[in-house]
Amino acid sequence: MSDAVADPTGLPKGAIAPAAGPKLDHGIHPGGVIAFLLVLVAGLAYALYSLVTDMNAVGQSPLAIGAFVLLGLALLIALAFEFVNGFHDTANAVATVIYTHSMPPLVAVIWSGAFNFLGVMLSSGAVAYAIVTLLPVELILQVGSSAGYAMIFALLIAAILWNLGTWAFGLPNSSSHALIGSVIGVGLANQLMAPEGQATSGVDWAQALGVFKALLFSPVIGFIAAALLLLALKFTVRRKDLYEAPKGETPPPLWIRSLLILTCTLVSFFHGGNDGQKGMGLIMLILIGAAPTAYALNRTMSDDTTPAFIQTSQNASTVFASHAGNAPKPDAAEARKQVSEALKTKDLNRPAVYGALAALSTDIADNVKGYGAIKQVPAAATSNLRNDMYLAADAIRLLPKNGATFSEAETGTLKAYTGLLNDGTRYIPTWVKVCVALALGLGTMVGWKRIVVTVGEKIGKTHLTYAQGASAEMVAAGTIGLAELYGLPVSTTHILSSGVAGTMAANGSGLQMSTVRNMALAWVLTLPAAITLAGVLFFILRHVF
Repeated sequence: MSDAVADPTGLPKGAIAPAAGPKLDHGIHPGGVIAFLLVLVAGLAYALYSLVTDMNAVGQSPLAIGAFVLLGLALLIALAFEFVNGFHDTANAVATVIYTHSMPPLVAVIWSGAFNFLGVMLSSGAVAYAIVTLLPVELILQVGSSAGYAMIFALLIAAILWNLGTWAFGLPNSSSHALIGSVIGVGLANQLMAPEGQATSGVDWAQALGVFKALLFSPVIGFIAAALLLLALKFTVRRKDLYEAPKGETPPPLWIRSLLILTCTLVSFFHGGNDGQKGMGLIMLILIGAAPTAYALNRTMSDDTTPAFIQTSQNASTVFASHAGNAPKPDAAEARKQVSEALKTKDLNRPAVYGALAALSTDIADNVKGYGAIKQVPAAATSNLRNDMYLAADAIRLLPKNGATFSEAETGTLKAYTGLLNDGTRYIPTWVKVCVALALGLGTMVGWKRIVVTVGEKIGKTHLTYAQGASAEMVAAGTIGLAELYGLPVSTTHILSSGVAGTMAANGSGLQMSTVRNMALAWVLTLPAAITLAGVLFFILRHVF
């Protein structure tokens, strides 16, 4: 019989408590449920109020009941995507602080949701339109049509379905990956459904390739960088307690706890800034289609920018005219048609197209000059002017890829012109940011447990140490922040989970290959699954609307 005396924990006296998993099954206080529902209802009421106010401010005619219902449904689905994104992706951000007992689970989730909210509110909007430019140009120009609504519904529902499916199995899957696959599915279906002999732009594969590279390399960067950072910490920071797993449910020392909370905060903030924008871009497409007078042009632009806009438009017209040779300069309607067709066929580097772009740029300058400012453009002219500006900006973006060469001065002129065109057509109202931020933040507080368990327990064979958690999250925060700076959509899920795997490999802890295989399978299958789902849904919805 052993002489060891058991303490109240049931362990022999002097024994060290093993690393324990966190308690994730605390019940939710009724007050928390009520507060959640109140915020949800307040957010929806604020969206409705802001929408009606914006439309009244510019004299937008009241929408027919059917159009208003379609608009409301589209906005709800877009916000639902961000809500699902919140509880699916943000679980990765809180897994490390929960499994190192740095924060109680409920506190960690609320904390992460708050910083997701701030990340959305302070985001630039660059990522939002990186997603939009992947869509077929003809669907973007006619987003208020039945085809436009079919596009929006198909790609959002497909992404939501795939996210919910992977969440049900506890697999860390990328919402960005799912959304981009859905966009490609819609583009392919639109191309296949085009009548014989009618050109369609389909998928912008050059743009898609850039996005694929960001999605492909970011997990590799996460794995390698997190492993190297952990090794660097071991070499430079000689603190034994940093490289230990939690003992029982005891929180780590204050300095380690502060470090882990900081890294969780940064991942949450940058996740909101990057992922929140994906829904914003699609919401803006919905608003532009349903209420073009209020949202097709950026009516918040200052009147002070008008002279520069007019002059730069005229300068760009001169550049295009110099490359047009003897090609005629068509009227505005014909120019619009020629540029639109050239964008569909990806055949832009021709004198006739340069002549059409010269005419289009001149017409844009004349319109803004005639009205006095972008915000004074009347309702009847809003859609045409916005489409002309979008066509010109997209053509300038694609011309170098079509073999066009410009001098340094011409490149500078066209770059300045593109910036002003984008300023006039690419903006996100504050209320849209608030609603997306609320959806993402509230989503963080729901359904997070499955993914947290996978990241915290099922990637490595040993319990996550403090240094491993900090290394994975520091790399994730830095990678996501840089991606937002350059307007690239990346996956928080893939970066952080691969970072955890990298630290396990560097630490010699070993990996649970079944989980790694499932994660890799989800990563590989997401694109084809989302493409197929979105393509089929688009086909069905095109025959419904």
